[in-house]
Order: sequence, then C-alpha cells, then structure tokens
Amino acid sequence: MIPSFRKAYNQSFTKEAYKAFLDELNSLHPGAIDFRVAETPIFIDKILKEQMLDTCAYIIQHIQSPSYKTEVANAIPSGENFPHQNRIPHFLVFDFGICTNDKNELYPALIELQGFPSLYAFQGVYPSILEKHFNIPNGFSSFFNGLNQESYLQTLKNFLLGSHHPEEVILLEIKPHQQKTRIDFYLTESLFGIKPICVTEVKLEDRKPYYLSNGEKKYIKRIYNRVILDEWKQEKDMAGSLIDFQGEMDVEWLAHPNWFYQISKYLLPFLHHPFIPSTKFLSEVPAIPTDLENYVLKPLFSFAGQGVIIDVQSSDIENIKDPVNWILQRKVNYADCIETPDGFAKAEIRLMYIWNEEEKDPILITNLARLSKGKMIGTRYNKDKEWVGGTVAYFEK
Repeated sequence: MIPSFRKAYNQSFTKEAYKAFLDELNSLHPGAIDFRVAETPIFIDKILKEQMLDTCAYIIQHIQSPSYKTEVANAIPSGENFPHQNRIPHFLVFDFGICTNDKNELYPALIELQGFPSLYAFQGVYPSILEKHFNIPNGFSSFFNGLNQESYLQTLKNFLLGSHHPEEVILLEIKPHQQKTRIDFYLTESLFGIKPICVTEVKLEDRKPYYLSNGEKKYIKRIYNRVILDEWKQEKDMAGSLIDFQGEMDVEWLAHPNWFYQISKYLLPFLHHPFIPSTKFLSEVPAIPTDLENYVLKPLFSFAGQGVIIDVQSSDIENIKDPVNWILQRKVNYADCIETPDGFAKAEIRLMYIWNEEEKDPILITNLARLSKGKMIGTRYNKDKEWVGGTVAYFEK
C-alpha cells in the first residue's frame, strides 16, 4: 500500500525466488503447510498502523471497563461454561480489513476479534525465511514493541510454558494432524517442546489430566488450548474417549475456553469506534433495513467464515430461527489495494497480542495477513488464483 515499495517489490519478483522461498518454508515440516502462501508481504505506513493500534487500544480499554462483564454475561451458550475462568484472556487477536471510504481513502475496519490463539509459532519464523528471498525495506518490521525474531521466540516460549517443563504442557486440539494449521502445531513442538495432543488422548485420574507417551503417563499442568468449541461440538462422536473438560481438573488453561465466547463477534454490538463497523444483534433490529445491500449477516459462533451471508436478502433474515445468535453488521468496502501482475488484491491484517497474568495490559507482538481476490478472505473464495493467501505485514517503525 506504499506505492514506491509495491512497485519495487513487484519489479524485482521472480517465480524462481518464490519457489525457493516456498521450498525452504515447506522444509520446516514437509507436507504440513495446508494453505496457500502468498507471493508478497504487505507494507503498512505509519498512518494505517496508528489507526489500527488506536482501535485495538480502544477495545482493550473496553474489555478492562466495569461494563464489560455485564455485557458478556450471556455470551456463553447454556451448558458450555467452563469452571475456574481466569482474570484475563491470554490472547487477543484483532482482524482488520483494509477498506476505502467515500473519499477513496484507505482505512482499517475491524472485522473480527477473538480471545483465542492464532499462528503464533509460524509467524515467528515465517518472516525470517521470507527475508532471505525477497528485499524488505529498512525501517519496517513484522514484529512490535522492539522484538526481533530471537526475542520474539523467547518471549513466546516463556509465555507458553510459564514455570512448567515442556512435558507438562500440551497443545490441545481436535485431530491436530488433520488441521490446516498443523504447521503451527509442529513448530510449537519443535521450538518449545510442547506436543500437539488430540482431545481423545487426554485421560483423567483424580482430577489430574494426563496423556501417554511411549506407555508412560505424562501429567498435564498447563493446556495451550487450540480447540475451537464450535468444531468440538460437531466432533463429539469421534472415535475414542473424550473426557469431560467442563469438570473439575487441576490444570492451567492458556487461554481459558470461556474467552472463546466472551471475546468474539458477541462483543461487536457494544463497541463504538470510527474504525469498527456498526453492528447489532439481529434480535435487536426493529425492522429489516430497506438497504440490505449495505449489510452482512453473521452467525455469532462459527469459524473460518462459515455461515456468513454477504448478499443478504429479506428471506435470509426471516428464515433465521434464533436471531439472538446472529449479528447484522454494516458492510465495508474492501479496497483493491495490493497491485499484482494480474490485477489488484484485497487485504486483511490480524494483530496478535499476548497477555501475561501478572501484567496490567496485553502486549502486541506480531501479525499475520491474508490476500484475496474473491468476495471473502479465505481459501474457498480464492481457488485457482495467484498472489493470494497467507502472508505477513511489515509495519513502518
């Protein structure tokens, strides 16, 4: 989005360099990258950067406000509340679409937010490999708060492990070796010694969870939770035993499962900021808007864009049986802002925070980005396209 940098990058790009980059990236864990990696990073200037950071600061301040607990009191669906919720969400993730306003000016619009981890390990090593094969301008970084790759990985290691030995910490997931994000799980293990463990492998003995490693019990003291509850509900009949994670367990959660619901689209109707699209619970919309083309309809609790209706019709709203579980959000205009050899791409940037228990505030540490030439960001909307997929943003310092 900085024209001179974009022009220089595109002119110096070669398919040979891109192939060499992909080959090195895939060599980390062959066959584990199950998503398209884009040909280019994104360059963000100070203005867009500050607009994003200001929006994040507003949301964090709102989460820390006295009204927050009241607002999310009913966020957790009945029967899905987990005991022993901790004071803070360990992860905060904010997704911004790069949009244009009626003056054709670029601005960031908050699209999603979650109190749930993202690809923290993968984004720690991805930039260094990218930088071996492509020129990144001086004065730009994919990391924040003075971090570089080495200090970032050390910070993340300390955060994930806490005071525990790696064998006492697991990355909990549903069928981890089948997930599209498994490259992040494998890097979490190779970098920090934290094994990805399927929910079916966890057993319980006198409130103490454990898994078996070569026939030996390994007691779990800390769970790096990557289970998306919506997926967990769909997979309850999977083969093997599934312990009752809602029962009493002597274990630390990172992050506690309740945050999945409480920091989510559910919070959007309570947020009012210039860079947050106006959002209402569908149950609180007094009448169907006459300009539905300016809205998008989203289920509160779904993942990977499932269930989102972009071209909303009156019948879509009329057919919804549980409007309390849907939001109607003002549509934003994603900008065709990334010039590529075969047209322009849209961009979405995810800012990724961690929050230590002993700290008053979370800290922004890294980001990921995605490029799209379809109606939505995501693989299914970008099949057979180039210069789309996962990448990283470099921010002007």
